[in-house]
Amino acid sequence: MSYRHNGRDGAVINISSASARLGSPNEHVDYATSKGAVETFTIGFANEVSRDGIRVNCVRPGHIYTDMHATGGEPGRVDRVKDTIPLGRGGQSEEVAHAIPWLASAEASFITGTFLDVTGGK
Repeated sequence: MSYRHNGRDGAVINISSASARLGSPNEHVDYATSKGAVETFTIGFANEVSRDGIRVNCVRPGHIYTDMHATGGEPGRVDRVKDTIPLGRGGQSEEVAHAIPWLASAEASFITGTFLDVTGGK
């Protein structure tokens, strides 16, 4: 991807979580901490490689209906918290997935080192 190595340019899209921004107190602070590391990496790496034509961004999902909640022991978690989400519902994995190719596309060619919240407003 790097211009320095005869690449044409490129995009790296990391996946974090709104919990990195919110801290996830009393629920999943360990998970939030790991996602905070992803966000630090996003910022640092974006600054390191941007002059080489590589954009680095991050998608931050919120409460999304996935099996992760069941695996974590609370399959109804999204339904439990959906009233705290401004849009009043949990998200679908497809809604997160659609953000990724857009950030990687030429339409987002002037975006690097930033975060796209797919959180329903929370």
